[in-house]
Amino acid sequence: MTAMRTTVVTLHGWHMTGVEMVLLRRRLRAAGYRVRAFRYPSRRASPEEVARALAAWLETLPDDMVHLVGHSLGGVILRHLFAVAPVQRPGRVVMLGSPLAGSRVAARLAANRAGRWWLGRALDRGLLGGSPVLRGRQVGMIAGTRGRFPGPLLTELPEPHDGLVAVEETRGPEVSRHLQAPVTHMGLLFSDPVAQAVAHFLEHGEFDL
Repeated sequence: MTAMRTTVVTLHGWHMTGVEMVLLRRRLRAAGYRVRAFRYPSRRASPEEVARALAAWLETLPDDMVHLVGHSLGGVILRHLFAVAPVQRPGRVVMLGSPLAGSRVAARLAANRAGRWWLGRALDRGLLGGSPVLRGRQVGMIAGTRGRFPGPLLTELPEPHDGLVAVEETRGPEVSRHLQAPVTHMGLLFSDPVAQAVAHFLEHGEFDL
């Protein structure tokens, strides 16, 4: 019997390029996965538009199973993916610090014209909330709890938080497993225990290590 071909696709967050996820991708490769990075213009395209481009790109992959890992805004885009293209190959979804319930920090920045310009189209059913619930997949969320700055300098963030996103903002009805890790928002990408947890969830649908 031919072995099932499996790939993990990573999606970066707002104002990032995907380079930030290189260590996570390396660790997932060490766990035995083929890994591909999907890059997108986080300010110039809405999450729904990015999701449509992602859906077309995923169709070019030859794999039987495709897991999806999204950091921050990347996880919100994955919500839109299954709304615009619900028929996808089998696979699990892991989100890292994604503000599914909307981001208080983004809302504070969006309160003035300069902030709205800086955030760009990521606000459109994205960082402010309003993204569609993801249906038909096992979804795991890892939220950071070691946050001091810069979020609290901009607005009041309920504890615990990762410096930009509060743990309560990462909760959504589709999240079947939720794990808190003592890292910052960016630390979610650099932590070896977080990478191990991602790989374990992709394999088993659980975070138990």
